[in-house]
Amino acid sequence: MYNPLDKILGQEKVKLTLERIISSGKVSHAFLFKGLEGIGKEDTAIRFAQSLVYHSTSSDEKKSYLISQIENFSEPFIKYIFPLPRGRNETDDDNPYEKLKDDEIELIQEELRNKSLNHFYKIQIPKANNIKINSIRDINHFLSLSYDESIKRVVIISDAHLMNDAAQNALLKNLEEPPENIIFILVTHYPERLRETIRSRCWIINFQPLSSEIVEKILITNFDVEQSLAKKVSILSNGSVSTALKLIDYGLEEIKEKAIKILRYSFGRKFHSAYLEFDDISKNSDTEYFAVIITLLIQWLNDLIKYRTNSGKIIFDDYLETFEKFNTKYPDLNLLPLSNRLDEISSRLKNNINLNLAISNVVAEIAAAITTK
Repeated sequence: MYNPLDKILGQEKVKLTLERIISSGKVSHAFLFKGLEGIGKEDTAIRFAQSLVYHSTSSDEKKSYLISQIENFSEPFIKYIFPLPRGRNETDDDNPYEKLKDDEIELIQEELRNKSLNHFYKIQIPKANNIKINSIRDINHFLSLSYDESIKRVVIISDAHLMNDAAQNALLKNLEEPPENIIFILVTHYPERLRETIRSRCWIINFQPLSSEIVEKILITNFDVEQSLAKKVSILSNGSVSTALKLIDYGLEEIKEKAIKILRYSFGRKFHSAYLEFDDISKNSDTEYFAVIITLLIQWLNDLIKYRTNSGKIIFDDYLETFEKFNTKYPDLNLLPLSNRLDEISSRLKNNINLNLAISNVVAEIAAAITTK
């Protein structure tokens, strides 16, 4: 028997939970899919929407049609909400697309086509920094469209944390009085930015990082990444396709070299040189690049442990001399506390921590690991 959920890659526990929900016939009116960016939350949301619609109609011919409609984000069976730019002289009462330029509309349509073909594709539209209140209000128009009332319909809100207070208030009204057969799916990697009144009305589904094998498969199949490169970045991705793609965009070997220099200068208390390695990150306020750098710093520390114990695959295998020199100089130094502190700095980035302060903390923590041994 066909099941759209079977196409979900990884996330076996999530898939099992969703299958049980559908088979029970007791489907919540709202779900919150949360977890790291790039681990399949939106892919799962789309598959779940297809499965809900699939099981709410008995017509085989109609099932195939509805699944294709959802795949293409076609109303009235699915409404896909995501950040949009604000048009010139646009008001909160305007249609969210009404005041946008023709080239902006064309770009949005192209991005949606890319998303429909590859659910792991991240829609990128200039100046689309938040989810507008009129996008949420447009749900009412979606609800007014004619359709077979026995069929479930789904509203997916991508990057739900980017709703401002007004947009969240507008959504809350829908969640407080949910329309019949309408299912809301909020997708976010920052659930704490959503109001508690919204979170409390959702069935929360927790997503875990993907295995490196699944990330590698997605990179090859969905993004045409060469196999050897896909394998390298997938191991460093922390289970996130987004992180893996960032490693490729930044240049894997270049960013590994930068991480090595930061460690060398910081351990050697050459603070000016260490800060220079962060110069571009600081000037461009590039928190994503900074987060990837911390991931590599932690990986080097983990690799050192593997080198000492002769266990596990070393990611920095082309820098073995750095492990040998460091281990000779500091054979008994426990760097696990440093790894934990760097991870804490990275986790605080989502709370809009000052980037320059975070950079200073990274350099200081690395230097202190040697002086406090």
